[in-house]
Amino acid sequence: MSDRSAADWRTRWTARLGVAVVWLLARTWRVRYVHDAALREARRRREPVLIVIWHGQLLAQLWAHRGQNISVLISEHRDGELIARIAEALGYRTVRGSTTRGASRALVGMTRELDAGFDVGITPDGPRGPDHSFAAGTLLVSQRSGRPVVPFGAHASRAWHLKSWDRFTIPKPFARVTIAYGDFISPPAGNPRDLAALTPSYRAALDAAVAVAAGAAGGA
Repeated sequence: MSDRSAADWRTRWTARLGVAVVWLLARTWRVRYVHDAALREARRRREPVLIVIWHGQLLAQLWAHRGQNISVLISEHRDGELIARIAEALGYRTVRGSTTRGASRALVGMTRELDAGFDVGITPDGPRGPDHSFAAGTLLVSQRSGRPVVPFGAHASRAWHLKSWDRFTIPKPFARVTIAYGDFISPPAGNPRDLAALTPSYRAALDAAVAVAAGAAGGA
């Protein structure tokens, strides 16, 4: 067996194990959704949106939104292959690339998914961080597609936090997981080269959604 074949075999079986563990663990979570009226209306009208999620909250978000006609941007890195297989097993479509590496191909792929009627999810600080940074490529996707950005925030009442760059969060068994949705942000105008100057406001909006999730969890 070649080194590449062996690596593919390990990835395939690790993904299968990962899916099984996620299903067993996540089925114990109690998920609550807050401030979701605008999103439900957009979906009723079949108007796709561009979803932004912090990379560290990806696991809870993947579970909470499985089977909702969402396509997710996954990096072409080896770690991304594992995440892609898990996402697909949970019912997601995938676009490979990132807002930095493979950006042109990813931009075309995400725009096509949005045009086809699928929401598209992006982790603007992925795949390698820094944590809670916000890549301007996300805004370019919104501008090119004409679709609004919607921040998705999550909070788990009990969780493990890995010692990774994003402090990847794994809610513990029977955790209460709260998902909160921020206000829709209209596609940005202006020169695409100037979009980086707008990223602080988008980062603040996503952090605010996370804070709303945490606040709602505290008042539950």
